[in-house]
Amino acid sequence: MDKQILFYSTNLKAEPVSLKDALLTGQAPDKGLYLPEQIPQIPLDEVLSFNDLPYHQIAYAVLKRYTEGMIPDEKLKSICRECYDYQVPLEKVFDNNHLMRLDHGPTASFKDFAARMMARWMRFFLEQDKSDLVILTATSGDTGSAVAHAFHNIDRIHMVVLFPKDEVSDRQRKQMTTLGGNVTVLSVDGKFDDCQAMVKQAFTDPDLKDIRFSSANSINIGRLLPQSVYYVYAYARLAREGQPVVFSVPSGNFGDMMGGLLAKRMGVPVEKFVIATNANDEFPKFIENGRYDKIEPSRVCISNAMNVGHPSNLARLVNLYGGAMDEKGIISKNPDMERIRQDIFAVSITDDETRATIKETYEKYKTILEPHGAVAWAGLMRYLKSGEKPELAISIETAHPAKFPEEITRLIGIDPALPPSLSEVEKKPELYLPMRNDYGQFKKILLEKFS
Repeated sequence: MDKQILFYSTNLKAEPVSLKDALLTGQAPDKGLYLPEQIPQIPLDEVLSFNDLPYHQIAYAVLKRYTEGMIPDEKLKSICRECYDYQVPLEKVFDNNHLMRLDHGPTASFKDFAARMMARWMRFFLEQDKSDLVILTATSGDTGSAVAHAFHNIDRIHMVVLFPKDEVSDRQRKQMTTLGGNVTVLSVDGKFDDCQAMVKQAFTDPDLKDIRFSSANSINIGRLLPQSVYYVYAYARLAREGQPVVFSVPSGNFGDMMGGLLAKRMGVPVEKFVIATNANDEFPKFIENGRYDKIEPSRVCISNAMNVGHPSNLARLVNLYGGAMDEKGIISKNPDMERIRQDIFAVSITDDETRATIKETYEKYKTILEPHGAVAWAGLMRYLKSGEKPELAISIETAHPAKFPEEITRLIGIDPALPPSLSEVEKKPELYLPMRNDYGQFKKILLEKFS
């Protein structure tokens, strides 16, 4: 590649910036989200040549196309080895239908893949500037614990995590609240969308301009680029002779989906994405009738990390397909809906269907799913029942079943064994601050702590 890739805002009113600036600012100054001006290509024969490479080498091969001129190759190789020192299992469930488990990282969540890379990229860039950064992150479940662990005690970085107090599991909460140090956790009397709205407001609040903010939510392009890697990895491992693939993706704020779309645009021959939501069905309805209506407040489901009534990353999807959507969800230019429908099969899965899928999949195949992975698997089964017969299908499991012991035990009579990352937090004391769903209170906390 002859020059650095620049990143533009989906609102098209901010200047394009480097990876460093996109990463460290999170949201563009015009409130848009960053996307690469050019999506680099990986020839199919090169993708297939990754078949027997370890994950960290595939990550390097994909990500160097975005970091060229910004991070030296040897440094990137070292970061990839450091980030991806765990297994990424691919399980055949039946016929040509597989499960990719993204739950073997340090917080047993797919968020580890992006959070660990983001933390190290940010540390590299902040060391160059000799400056500090405050990361604001709203979480509906696993993001908070993953980013808190990834950034815990990283020099020059302070973490502030907001979560809806009634909508995360005990184990998800404890993974955030038992760290301390540079991690501040706020328990909000509200919904995930309220937490996310306060984070976005803080970014553009002139009274907070002296605090250098960024985000570790999937509004940050630093989340999406590493997430594209596991689509390349799964395809390289399982595909034969360049056959097309179907990925089923459990979707809340749609960062995981966007990682997949980037992988497709890079060259992975994805025949279809099955985008499976829970009862927050604003996206399936948008695909069906071309009209986008937010769900306010978002609906509470057992797949709690997906309880999102207005996914931030829809602005990126709309932009990729030639349209324009602002941060409020208002579409000023319609995307190519026909092309979206060619690429995406969208489906909403109820809690009853989620529970039935967990039970049936264990009874039939002895495969244990957690609620988010069950939504994706149910979506894939719905796709197959529509008459489609993909040559290769891969459904994504995004969290460890042990994070949801009550549901799993009640449904299949098994209490999933705790991975080390979860067992360690059970006995540690928690430290977090309860707060109202009130931006003024949030702002006061930030000013007192960081100004």
